[in-house]
Amino acid sequence: MADPTLFQSFFLIFTGAAVVASLALYSRQPLLVAYILLGMALGPYGFQLITNVELISEISRVGIVFLLFLLGLDMQPKALFSVLKQATHIGLISSALFASAGYAIGWLFGFSHLENLIIGMAMMFSSTIIGIKLLPTTVLHHKHTGDLMVGLLLLQDFLAIVCLMVLLSGDLGKVDLPTLGKTFAALPLVAVAAWLFVRWVLLHLIKTFDRFHEYIFLLAIGWCMGMAELSEYLGLSAEIGAFIAGITLATSPISQYIAISLKPLRDFFLIIFFFSIGARFNLDLLPAVALSATVMAIMVLVLKPVTYRFLLRKQSEENRLAWDIGFRLGQISEFSLLIAFVAINASLIGEKASTLIQATAIITFLVSSYIVVFNYPNPIAVSDKLRRD
Repeated sequence: MADPTLFQSFFLIFTGAAVVASLALYSRQPLLVAYILLGMALGPYGFQLITNVELISEISRVGIVFLLFLLGLDMQPKALFSVLKQATHIGLISSALFASAGYAIGWLFGFSHLENLIIGMAMMFSSTIIGIKLLPTTVLHHKHTGDLMVGLLLLQDFLAIVCLMVLLSGDLGKVDLPTLGKTFAALPLVAVAAWLFVRWVLLHLIKTFDRFHEYIFLLAIGWCMGMAELSEYLGLSAEIGAFIAGITLATSPISQYIAISLKPLRDFFLIIFFFSIGARFNLDLLPAVALSATVMAIMVLVLKPVTYRFLLRKQSEENRLAWDIGFRLGQISEFSLLIAFVAINASLIGEKASTLIQATAIITFLVSSYIVVFNYPNPIAVSDKLRRD
């Protein structure tokens, strides 16, 4: 059949999502699991109703950008520096351990040295989307748990950018050091420029025209997307640019109004994001990687909570908080999927290794979401006792 138009694709995604979400709620299942399974069913490896997955994935990325923008709006700059200082050594030690474990399992299943390096790289990170999406807003705003999680996820985002830059150079042994140095030099310059622009231009516009809600909404989106594009142009990521845009605006008295206004737009794109994860998964290669992906996923689901619990307890955090953060970060990341995509395009890994990373991501997304939804406070809990918005 001919490729559906964008309108028809949206019809299939959102009407389908409404149906599966209803079934998920009646059967007490997490909604994002339903979106991923819908993507598998309708995508090119399922019923082939939607085949242009690259377009859908590109559109869905806007949801990640908005998520990081709203995350920045909810955090004061002083709190960010404080929590990054606390989280740095935990993030570095845990990432090295997860990468080593990923390499070892890849080696056991006969992948090449280069593929094992990239598989290990993909295991280092936890999902920003799942971590923040399943964290209650009250915890994100006011609690130490939210601060620590944000610090760890941001540090991982920085590490992920370094990994992607290495992969984009086309050879793990030939890193473009001048480009890498320029990118890291760009980070503080972008942050300072954003802060100055907000202080002398944006806050003045907001104060002058705050009666026009449509204008404030438009200004916020323009600022978020402008900073995202500038950061990507300078070698950072759109996600980091969006976070900088949000945190420089966090001191504005209107920041919470902007955050509330943009949440429905964020959720719109995040539904597409989880759909695209399912749609991109190559079901034909699943039998070839089923065992290795299962072993890798079990390693992630067990090792990550235990590691974070141990490291956080060493830092004198409460046992309950340490397990809470460990299970919330007990999956691999959307950055892992991006690493697999970049690596296979650069011919650094084969289709089987790429499918292993994707399968591990989906399994850990599903299982870790179940663990959090049924055991910890979150906005989409099926239990009234655990549901916190």
